[in-house]
Amino acid sequence: MASLTDHLSELVEDADAVLLFSPTASFHDRFTGDEAGGRSDERTDIVVVAPDNDVDADPFVELPIPFRDVRDRIRFGVEGSMEADLVAEGDEVVCVVSVFEGESDAVIRVTVDETVHTGIYDLFVESRADPGVIRDVLEVAIELGKKGQKGKPVGALFVVGDAGKVMNKSRSLSYNPFEKSHVHVGDPIVNVMLKEFSRLDGAFVISDSGKIVSAYRYLEPAAEGVDIPKGLGARHMAGGAITQDTNATAIVLSESDGLVRAFKGGRLVLEIDPEEY
Repeated sequence: MASLTDHLSELVEDADAVLLFSPTASFHDRFTGDEAGGRSDERTDIVVVAPDNDVDADPFVELPIPFRDVRDRIRFGVEGSMEADLVAEGDEVVCVVSVFEGESDAVIRVTVDETVHTGIYDLFVESRADPGVIRDVLEVAIELGKKGQKGKPVGALFVVGDAGKVMNKSRSLSYNPFEKSHVHVGDPIVNVMLKEFSRLDGAFVISDSGKIVSAYRYLEPAAEGVDIPKGLGARHMAGGAITQDTNATAIVLSESDGLVRAFKGGRLVLEIDPEEY
């Protein structure tokens, strides 16, 4: 039975770049070696996108988390390649990925355009917080967006990273239930707690390492110069503004339209519909 590498020379023909996502050393060698016929054009960039550069690839884009959603994985790889000037608008890029557990088993060809660029690379790479913490908070917000509170939509604001400065630019609206606790966003019980506390006003403040520092915080940053789309309310403005005044990332669940949005550096960098995630 023919393997994926047996067909790669046809699949990558005329591509401007090939992205190999977390390839094994043997797959990388077979793909780039003459015996595989994988590299049909020496001008085509072969980019490895993985958590570690185990195959000593050059060029290489570091993948901070595995991204269970293949689309997010591809978007991150494409954006990272754009950041490194390996691909550009209009390029044809072939992505070799693993959909199921194990070796690479799928080939997806995409054209680089504005629909591919979502800001997901900047969200993780340029953030002060650990990438896994950003992922965990996004998943909490998405889960809240799907289920709501007793079947009703809820809104929530999570400010991740640079917690000391965020606390200095905010004030408490109520007793902080996390003041003496050591709860992290990755803890199994945290979804239940955050769902319950999301009914009340204020932001959750989360440290670089994922510890929930506080709930019920009223953010007081300067909003001048914050770039958020028209139609978004005070929660989004506060989230965008705090990321302009600090090195934090803000993740907002909108009560009105149910979308999850992430802000960095005072601007919107990612928008997710929980129902499509």
